Amino acid sequence: MVARAVHRRNVLRAGLAGCLAALMGGHADEAQAKPRDVARDGASSAEPRLRGAERSTLGTTLDLAPKSAPYPAPGRTWSDPTVLVFVPRGFRVPTSGAVDALVFFHGHGSTAREAIRRHQLREQLAESLQNAILVVPQGPIHAADGDFGHLMERGGLARLLDEVRVVASSKSAARALPDGGLGKAKGTGRVVVAGHSGGYRAAAAAITVGGVEVRETWLFDALYGETETFAKWLVAAPRTRKLVSLAIAGEPLRHNHQLLDLLQAKGIAVSLDLPTARLSRAEMVHARAILGQQIATHGTATFEESSLRDCLLASCLKGRGSDAFFEDADAPRLIDRRGVPAPRTPS
Repeated sequence: MVARAVHRRNVLRAGLAGCLAALMGGHADEAQAKPRDVARDGASSAEPRLRGAERSTLGTTLDLAPKSAPYPAPGRTWSDPTVLVFVPRGFRVPTSGAVDALVFFHGHGSTAREAIRRHQLREQLAESLQNAILVVPQGPIHAADGDFGHLMERGGLARLLDEVRVVASSKSAARALPDGGLGKAKGTGRVVVAGHSGGYRAAAAAITVGGVEVRETWLFDALYGETETFAKWLVAAPRTRKLVSLAIAGEPLRHNHQLLDLLQAKGIAVSLDLPTARLSRAEMVHARAILGQQIATHGTATFEESSLRDCLLASCLKGRGSDAFFEDADAPRLIDRRGVPAPRTPS
């Protein structure tokens, strides 16, 4: 009887393994690799979380569907689990194993895919030569809604970055990434949060309940609210944190003036970056609070003046681009104007 029971269990295991291989499209090596890769965070291997990869001269963009994505989330309308992760060409996992990350929250009426292209996020990170990855989670799709689901919950950003690291360091991801990708990644390093327009709500959640120490927060025509939240975050640790808010006009500019008053009342020195008086590169690096007015438009606030790239160069992130940025550190930052990307033509 015992021998028959053991035989039945073995047959059942073999049948389940065959079904899994069929569901995975016959990629038995991936089915076997996933349990080892994801076991570190306890996630199930039943769902393939790496859906694809796109290579270019800039680097590799991974298309993920992690469990810790903003959506789907109970009680919310949206269900797209997309999280795009860009690994620049030449990225190397530091000897510490801690991976630095720039997390970008798109605004209203957009998607993660549109934002990563329209705002030239990959291009600016690649040009900065900073040794960090870019994480762009999908929020509400083409909606006037800034609720990023699970990322508004306590520990949401920490869970997402942990899972991104695990999936991006898996064997299947290593086949898509050159030089082994993130195989030696052991944890999350420096984290910078950036948002455009309505992405400010998710940025505010990231710095208050995200569960990870955010070193810098950059808002690109995005300060439509949560002004006190951003001020309190900086005041709590002004020596190790940095806040940048660049506005065009209207509400973000008005809230910038409120933020200026709040920070100065707490004794925080604020550096102003204005079209008539640009900060020097050294001032951008050493400032703890930068409030600026741009000559771009709302839709081009992140890239027309290469603002994201220059924030990267002046940031706490480490990379080869920092050396070049310091060559003429006392000169005013020169504005490198970019064109608007051409509309994507149907294939």
